[in-house]
Amino acid sequence: MDAIDPEPYLRAFHLISNILVQPFSFQLLMLFLAMGLLLLLSALISGSEVAFFSLTPAQLKDIKSHTGRNNQKLLNLLESPKKLLATILIANNFVNVSIIVISTIITSKLFIFNDSPILTFVIQVIVVTALILLFGEILPKMFASHNALSYAHSISGFMRSLTVIFHPLSTLLINSTSFIDKRIKRKGHDVSLTELEAAIDITSDSTTPEEDKKILKSIVKFGEIEVKEIMSPRIDVTSVELKTSFDDLMKIILESGYSRIPVYEDTFDNVTGVLYIKDLLPHLEKPDAINWSDLMRPAFFVPENKHINDLLQEFRTKKIHLAIVVDEYGGTSGIVTLEDIIEEIIGEINDELDEEADEVTFSKLDDSNYIFEGKTRLNDFCKIVGIEDKIFAKVKGDSDTLAGLLLEILGRIPVKDESFEYENIIFRVEAVDKRRIKRIYVTLKSAEDE
Repeated sequence: MDAIDPEPYLRAFHLISNILVQPFSFQLLMLFLAMGLLLLLSALISGSEVAFFSLTPAQLKDIKSHTGRNNQKLLNLLESPKKLLATILIANNFVNVSIIVISTIITSKLFIFNDSPILTFVIQVIVVTALILLFGEILPKMFASHNALSYAHSISGFMRSLTVIFHPLSTLLINSTSFIDKRIKRKGHDVSLTELEAAIDITSDSTTPEEDKKILKSIVKFGEIEVKEIMSPRIDVTSVELKTSFDDLMKIILESGYSRIPVYEDTFDNVTGVLYIKDLLPHLEKPDAINWSDLMRPAFFVPENKHINDLLQEFRTKKIHLAIVVDEYGGTSGIVTLEDIIEEIIGEINDELDEEADEVTFSKLDDSNYIFEGKTRLNDFCKIVGIEDKIFAKVKGDSDTLAGLLLEILGRIPVKDESFEYENIIFRVEAVDKRRIKRIYVTLKSAEDE
């Protein structure tokens, strides 16, 4: 049996005895306590960053709705997010630098590293960095992310004190970075709609519902859609003349099923107001006692080229659901409702009064062949057949329906069974009269067809 070589063990013992400078003392104990306290401060400050800036809108609303000293402190801090963030960063850096300095003093008093540069690196860099990351960053931020509201409440008083202490430094930091911030904003990259749509496709996977992707893409395009693209044209609008009798008015209301009806005088180009059906309910038993035209509400007029995101905001501000669309000459083009705008995001909305047969403006024969009503809106047509509406940008002109597109392309009213091809789409006119195109047969050409 071979004898054990004691040489490696002697060298290790010699190394440890050489690096130890002095035994544990009261001074070292105080340094260790100071380092532990600083690690605790680092944890509190790091956690506060996550807690304050991860509060949800619902939590913020709840804080604002409840009065109290803690809530007020929290709101005061959140009113100046840049100052709060600057205070957190400055305080955290002060604490972390102090930890490094104290750890260097501790190691210099306990050890001497003349013959061990690797051990110097391990103790003074790796060990101290690991302590700061684990106990001063990772663990407190994990805890704060799961308990954001309670953590923010408990730390708000402490952070308020820090904002007062570091006010001069945080103000200097905010002012010095404002110039860079402005330069970045001026040189900011304008993201196009195409890039946003591509981003949605890239970030979606096989588990993402197709309906969710459609809604996201609809939101991206929402701000570019004009009123004339989604309005109901005047030919499809149910309206009443100002001199209509009460009995005839009730027949129109019952047949249409609408809750709001435009009222005009002499011609539909002269809309004088909108009748809300609910305003008639108190007078149904005594119709002769009132003049129904006195119940009209003022009409809200919008131009054809108004963007629907702006119109939605106006609907919310004015608390109305219907607007009269006018053209550049002041004539009435149609109407647009809040429901029309919402449908551009979430798709068709059908309530219990909608008759499905009346709403259908197309029939799908197979994946490549469709029959469309001429009045089908262009953006609806593109969604149904799965193509980008920008392919018609050069030829559609002012048209917003499929029939209007064909008239723009041909420059005349086509005859029955006339067909032509545009961008790998074959259009064939199935029904037409002297004034308008009624029905169109559409075929999508595939790569195999070509």
